[in-house]
Amino acid sequence: MEMKKRINLELRNRAPEKVTELVLDNCRSSNGEIEGLNDSFKELEFLSMASVELTSLAKLPTLSKLRKLELSDNIISGGLEVLAERCPNLTYLNLSGNKIKDLGTVEALQNLKNLKSLDLFNCEITNLEDYRDSIFELLQQITYLDGFDQEDNEAPDSEDDDDEEGDEDGDNEDEDEAGPPGEYEEEDDEDDGGSDLGEGEEEEEVGLSYLMKEGIQDEDDDDDYVEEGGDEEKEGK
Repeated sequence: MEMKKRINLELRNRAPEKVTELVLDNCRSSNGEIEGLNDSFKELEFLSMASVELTSLAKLPTLSKLRKLELSDNIISGGLEVLAERCPNLTYLNLSGNKIKDLGTVEALQNLKNLKSLDLFNCEITNLEDYRDSIFELLQQITYLDGFDQEDNEAPDSEDDDDEEGDEDGDNEDEDEAGPPGEYEEEDDEDDGGSDLGEGEEEEEVGLSYLMKEGIQDEDDDDDYVEEGGDEEKEGK
């Protein structure tokens, strides 16, 4: 899918100025250039263009609120000075799997004053002697290079942190929905009591009916007895 069509699809009928995240991975760029993006995406904070065969960033629009930019697995070999000009507030930049070969190319990132994390994994520059020390010396504003700081401590995964917070919120919501355990138990007890009372009333009604029937039968027997007695007396006379 072409990049322009992919952007229209990702917008989902939203205005560009309402979009804060945009993922265009694996679409096709035209002649290695960015197309379909413009300055109207002014609220964009996260942009991913991985594996889109980019060779140039010349047509990258001004995205002053952009914090995170994914450009992995493209064919970018230079022109990184555009990033500082148009995305001055970048804190995370992923250039892994591109054609970056020397420190001179990376030097253009010095003007990204807020950059904290840079990924150059699988670029030819990583084969240079003292590669890590050289990059940390060149870009003193960064804390993490290829996912690790200068003491080889791994960078925290902010997405995992967000997921954990989401899970905790979800657990709390479940607890709120479940409500205090005593409520349902009391309702159950009330239901049980009601059913017992109903059974008792039914038994009482059955007993009364039985007694009434027995009483009627006794009265009938008495009447029969009186009639039989009266006949015998008549015959005796």
